[in-house]
Amino acid sequence: MHLLYGWTLCSVAETLSVSICPSASCPAQFGAEPVPAVRAHEEGARLVASVRRSPATHGFVEPTILSTMVRTILSALCLLVGLICFPSTECWEAPWFCHGRECPVYTVVQQHEGFEERRYEESHWITTNVAGTSESDLKDGFWKLYYFSQGQNSENKEIDMTRPVVVSVKEADGMGEQQVSISVFQTDANIPDPNDNTIRKTVIPGGTVYIRSFSGMASDEDALENVQQLRNDLRAAGKVFVENKFDAAGYDAPWDLINRHNEVWVRAP
Repeated sequence: MHLLYGWTLCSVAETLSVSICPSASCPAQFGAEPVPAVRAHEEGARLVASVRRSPATHGFVEPTILSTMVRTILSALCLLVGLICFPSTECWEAPWFCHGRECPVYTVVQQHEGFEERRYEESHWITTNVAGTSESDLKDGFWKLYYFSQGQNSENKEIDMTRPVVVSVKEADGMGEQQVSISVFQTDANIPDPNDNTIRKTVIPGGTVYIRSFSGMASDEDALENVQQLRNDLRAAGKVFVENKFDAAGYDAPWDLINRHNEVWVRAP
C-alpha cells in the first residue's frame, strides 16, 4: 500500500516537473528525507545532458526519444525512492502520544470532522479476558499482562512495555453477555509463551479503524460518550463499521496528569 502511494505521488510530481520524491510523497511519519526540487531539477538536467548526444543521430537524440528516456529514468528513480521511503515498519515514526515507546504501525488515511480514519498493519498483542469494565476488573487484567512482561513467561524474559493498553468490548445482544478483554501491544511476533493460561497471544489483522481522540483522565462514562459520538459521526459520513464492538486505548500512566491522550476505536468490517 505504501509503495503504491509513493509511486502515485512520484508520478504526479514527475508530470509537474516538481521533484523526484517531493516532501508530500514522503510523509513525516515515515521519517523519509525529501529531495528538494532544485536538486531534482539539477539531476534531471544532468540526465538530459548525458543522453542528448548520440552517434546514431549525428550527435543528437530526437526530442521525443529523449523525453521518453528521461521519463523512464525518472520513473525508475521514483520507484527506488518509493521502496526506500515507504516500508512502513522501517520508516515509521510513532506519534507524540506514544511517549517514545513502540506503538502499532498505522497510516492516516483521512482526517474527518470529529474522527480520524487510519489504516493499521497487522499487529501482535498479549490479551486476557476480564469480568467487566470496572476499575478493579481492569487493574486485575493489566497486572497479569504487566507481570508477563516482567519475566513471568516461559523464557523468564523481560519485555519492554509499549503503548497503548487497549480495552476491547463486545456489547451484549439480546441473547449474550458483554465480553471484555484487555491487551498490550507487542513489537515481536515471537514472544515467549505466558505462564498464566488466562493470557493468550493474539494477532489483529491489518485494516481500517476509525478513531476519536479525547484528553483528560478518562472514565467509563467518557469512553462510552465518545464511542456514541464516534458512531454518530460515522453514520453521518456514510461509513460502514462494526456496530457491536469498540476499543478504548490508553497511552498514559495513571500518574501522568497532563497532556493525556485517550482514544476510542471502531473498526470497519
